Amino acid sequence: MALEAIRGELTVSELARKHSVHPNLIAGWKRQAIDGMAGVFDGKAGERDQGREAETRELHAKIGQLVIERDFLAKASGR
Repeated sequence: MALEAIRGELTVSELARKHSVHPNLIAGWKRQAIDGMAGVFDGKAGERDQGREAETRELHAKIGQLVIERDFLAKASGR
């Protein structure tokens, strides 16, 4: 819907009626899409990707730690 709104073939009100949603939702999605597209070309996309990769590694490590703790506690409790 955001892409349709950006294309401008229909007004936001027409899109809202077509998809049975409130016009404010479509306007917000359109704004977010345009802001997101600007971010693609600002040169910081690579930095964001590296940040996400680091966060993913940290989360995977935490998951591994929690699995080990869970298994240890299950053995300790006799389950």
